[in-house]
Amino acid sequence: MHILDKRIQERTRLSSEVQFTDSEKLSEEMSSTADVLRLKQLKETEPLQAAWDEYVRTRELLEETNSLLDDPDESMRAMAVEEHQTLTNSLTTLIESTVPTLLIPPSPTSQLSAILELKSGVGGSESSLFLENLLRMYVRLANVRRWGVEVSTNSNEGGGVKDATVEVRGEGAYDALKWESGVHRVQRVPATEASGRVHTSTVAAIVLPLVEETNNPAEELFKMEDVKVEVMRARGAGGQHVNKTESAVRLTHVPTGITVSMQDERSQHQNRRRAFTVLRSRLMDQKITRDIAERRATRQNLVRTADRSEKIRTYNYPQERVTDHRIGLTLKNLSSCLEGDGLEDFIDALQKDHAESVLEEMLGDA
Repeated sequence: MHILDKRIQERTRLSSEVQFTDSEKLSEEMSSTADVLRLKQLKETEPLQAAWDEYVRTRELLEETNSLLDDPDESMRAMAVEEHQTLTNSLTTLIESTVPTLLIPPSPTSQLSAILELKSGVGGSESSLFLENLLRMYVRLANVRRWGVEVSTNSNEGGGVKDATVEVRGEGAYDALKWESGVHRVQRVPATEASGRVHTSTVAAIVLPLVEETNNPAEELFKMEDVKVEVMRARGAGGQHVNKTESAVRLTHVPTGITVSMQDERSQHQNRRRAFTVLRSRLMDQKITRDIAERRATRQNLVRTADRSEKIRTYNYPQERVTDHRIGLTLKNLSSCLEGDGLEDFIDALQKDHAESVLEEMLGDA
């Protein structure tokens, strides 16, 4: 309870520093950015204060009940025993479940949408076919969570999808999907395999925070003079819109060397907009990764959930199972997972594992 006590003391200090607490007065009279920030922090810690008050109240009641356990009146003792058990259970729930959850700092990226990039890997056409399965899985998950989806794909000549870019717009999209970065492996018998032999194919996924220009000004991430813009003719398999106009756009962020090419749309304006969106997202991703590295420079598990070359999940069709290798979770829910619903089981488990890791680090630093 040491960390909780420390947080409550910080909240008390913040409360004494805030000039105005009434939200209506805030909009009319408060001009201090620092005060606005303090009030926001107070608002965020209200549930923690409520849990602390409940903890103190329950502990006091428990102490009062202890004195009644030896009461000479048998009926009073029986009531005290029952009340003691109820209060003990409530205190245990507060300490083991409620408080630890509230101690986890709010995610700084909780409001961000996401860009999901899928690229076929080992396995040729089978990899492209599996990528198409994963793409459908993520689109269905987005529909379940009522997120907006915009998909751009490049088809593979042998069938399936060679690569895809998915813009997922909605609160919490990035925090949920960021766990999908890495190598996804599928084990199944291809439709063209006459001997029934199981093949292994892979698809690489990269999830970036989607940073809209209106929500996060470009100047905070890059300066326009640092971006080299090139236009060229789109390249493709053919069609009346290919090689007729200079619609493709390539951006190069000179300080970092990050390059973004976009030719999926038919107009240069659309490709330019999407290219800058991807550039912002990659720069924001780089910033988030850098911040994590600075905070955990001495931790050995720095890249455990962020290494995009790591095999993170296996989808085994013959056994109808899905295994997440980062947390050792195996579920017999392949069909449900590919429909989007079952994927939530893995996302929830990964988020819980992350929260527990954060709490362990907090306790270690306390």
